Amino acid sequence: MNDIKRLFETRTSVRRYEREPVSEIAMQTIYAAIRNTPTSYNGQQFSVVEVSNQDIKEKLYDITQQKQIKTCNKFLVFCADYHKIQVLAKTKGLDFPPFIDTLDGVMVGVIDASLAMMSASIAAQSCGLGCCCIGYTRTANPSKIAELLMLPKGVFIVCGMAIGVPRETPDLKPKQSQDLLIHKDNYRTDDISKDMNEYDIQIAEYNKTRSGTTSDNDWCSHILDYYKEGLQYKIKDYIVSQGFDLIR
Repeated sequence: MNDIKRLFETRTSVRRYEREPVSEIAMQTIYAAIRNTPTSYNGQQFSVVEVSNQDIKEKLYDITQQKQIKTCNKFLVFCADYHKIQVLAKTKGLDFPPFIDTLDGVMVGVIDASLAMMSASIAAQSCGLGCCCIGYTRTANPSKIAELLMLPKGVFIVCGMAIGVPRETPDLKPKQSQDLLIHKDNYRTDDISKDMNEYDIQIAEYNKTRSGTTSDNDWCSHILDYYKEGLQYKIKDYIVSQGFDLIR
């Protein structure tokens, strides 16, 4: 097991993997971390679909065009999940309140699934594995992926994560300074434009000089382009189709 402090300080997204399979011992370590994830009210409003079948991974690649899905050994799809408690409530003859039709209900499921994914990421890296979170699992064609994975009503995709034995050691990306991310007692009230501009320049320099594929991207323009792309996603329609009416 690797030192936890070093894991947090050196975490990177690994997109290239060896053909070597992930051991069952490692997967059980990851599953244990997922199971013990802190969740809202201990409601455990999430589930994970592990995809090992290569044919299914190939189909997911066809949808997302994310190569690491078909080359990884295990692909985990993290989902918000109210289906399980709906089944139990029905069995016990209890009315199910329309909590999932509220934005807070959706957020609770997303937060629980996201925390589980981070638990899995750290557990995987502690076992010497590489992993990469893939948001395209949620945005490329979520209805088609939901159908492929046979997700019932009350369940929707939050994010996917590829896991495998790493074939690369990516450069560590610069992150925003601590005083931009951690605010003391209240949000910073001074002008942050200088600090943000310095970070933008730092990312641009990193993109020009990093190992592997380089680019002329700065941080701000690149992220804004992602936001523009995100305007075309029909995530609300997908979530509604999975049984979440979002009435308030």
